Amino acid sequence: MEIKITKDSIIGDVIKNVPGADKIIEKYFGNGCFTCPGINMESIAFGATMHNMSPETIVDELKKLVEKNSGT
Repeated sequence: MEIKITKDSIIGDVIKNVPGADKIIEKYFGNGCFTCPGINMESIAFGATMHNMSPETIVDELKKLVEKNSGT
């Protein structure tokens, strides 16, 4: 299954579907995300805004991880 990650992707879905994504989310957002109920509703863009970050930085790193995982 091809996983498409955008700034509108839900953080919880990305963590669930992309092995290793939790490390990237933790790197940028801290480990508070994992206990926050918003993780299943909030997008990467929302999380980035809350942490004064660029969503593109996080999305790019997650896309590289997906490529690495798929072996391309």
